[in-house]
Amino acid sequence: MPGAVRTIFISVTAFLFTAACASTKPMPTVPTVDLPRFMGKWYVIANIPTFIEKGAHNAIEEYTLTPEGEIDTVFTFRADSFEGKEKRYNPRGFIFNKATNAEWRMQFLWPFKSEFLISYLDEKYSQTVIARTHRDYVWIMARQPVIAEADYAKIIAFLREQGYDISRIQKVPQRW
Repeated sequence: MPGAVRTIFISVTAFLFTAACASTKPMPTVPTVDLPRFMGKWYVIANIPTFIEKGAHNAIEEYTLTPEGEIDTVFTFRADSFEGKEKRYNPRGFIFNKATNAEWRMQFLWPFKSEFLISYLDEKYSQTVIARTHRDYVWIMARQPVIAEADYAKIIAFLREQGYDISRIQKVPQRW
């Protein structure tokens, strides 16, 4: 590649990379999370599903704090219907920001870890939102399998303000 063409190519690549990085504003997290209080069962009320979650019914995420300070996670759901085959996944959670406990990394497959941001958490620790900086996935979860419509609307408004495409958010059927 001639010198001038190489310089232009490098300049354009650097510009596109910088523009891509600058366009993703950080996703806020809650100021602090009391980890023992956050542990336990969370029903997935709605999400932008990953490929493994499409068609999930009765989805539940359950967290247990290990003595090493990691998070044992059990994610279960029924595939495609309430009577569908039960699916179970056991990712491992790692506290990434120990000052707030609101930023984790989840490891489904070694050595890869995915961003997991606790961006909303009510005072009672009964409703939460797990988000990502890229706004590609989100999980609205609660301690009960349903939440009030007013609470759901408030969370959706919060996610819209944070730059999520809320048209992609799907309610997860829950029947217990």
